[in-house]
Amino acid sequence: MEGVHCWAMTTPENLIDDLTDDLTGDPTDDLTGDLTGDPTDGPTDDLIDDGRHDFDFLAGTWHVRHRKLADMADPECREWVEFDGVHWLRQTLGGLGNVDNQTLAMPNGAHEGMSLRLFDPETRLWNIWWAATGNPGHLEPPVSGRWDGTHGEFRGPDSVGGKPIEVRFTWDVFDADTARWEQAFSFDEGDSWVHNWRMSFTRVSYAVQGSAEVRSARSVRSVRSADRVSGLRG
Repeated sequence: MEGVHCWAMTTPENLIDDLTDDLTGDPTDDLTGDLTGDPTDGPTDDLIDDGRHDFDFLAGTWHVRHRKLADMADPECREWVEFDGVHWLRQTLGGLGNVDNQTLAMPNGAHEGMSLRLFDPETRLWNIWWAATGNPGHLEPPVSGRWDGTHGEFRGPDSVGGKPIEVRFTWDVFDADTARWEQAFSFDEGDSWVHNWRMSFTRVSYAVQGSAEVRSARSVRSVRSADRVSGLRG
């Protein structure tokens, strides 16, 4: 029988306080600027639609509900754990890259992770690296991919327990304030996939600062109207 264990079921507001109490303030304070206005206010000039704005929707702070296999290295594992976390993202390199931070209230204690994403205008692909306190000093091998509408898929080779695997990340954006990320491993060169981690995102605040304000505004409008998807991919 499939097992589920849950930890730290608190509100997003309490999570931000509890999981960042070692900081002097909200880690996005210097990045978000004034959050009191409508995030869709501001310039609406057309943006380059080659994929470089695919992560714009993710800028800001999010509450994340995690559902993860207890042992992701075991393709037969059926025990799930659930916990909460806080995620924030800032853009860099003029929108050609971004860095995010995850604080996770995992069953064995608080953990922290980060993603580095870089866009290649020639291939129109995003390359994504992951690092975490569970494996300090290392960037995991990247996954690469792109989006089709509001669904994105990214793949790459890796290893677990000394054995080669394929890794797949998928993103689905439902509206301006909700999204989902999922991870799966293939132990048989892509013939079958084992889903092992799901993150359900609910927005806490927008990042509104300079040119990011323009991109965030376009992302919100694109989600709600479904007329354009250039700002919704992640």
